[in-house]
Amino acid sequence: MNLTDFVKDKRRLVKLTQPELAAKAGVGLRFIRELEQGKESLRLDKVNQVLQLFGYQVGAVPKTSKAEF
Repeated sequence: MNLTDFVKDKRRLVKLTQPELAAKAGVGLRFIRELEQGKESLRLDKVNQVLQLFGYQVGAVPKTSKAEF
């Protein structure tokens, strides 16, 4: 599951609107909308503020294929 779907699913599971989630996380409504729409460049500290409400944080995960260096 990608980050966009994860945040949407968690928000809906706890029955929060986007404005309510933004207020609880201490971020702007625009940030929540961009996060849920899959914007590619977001501040990780703000992403972590949102994820922290659900008991999660951003972390490195292995890709399904080998990384190339």
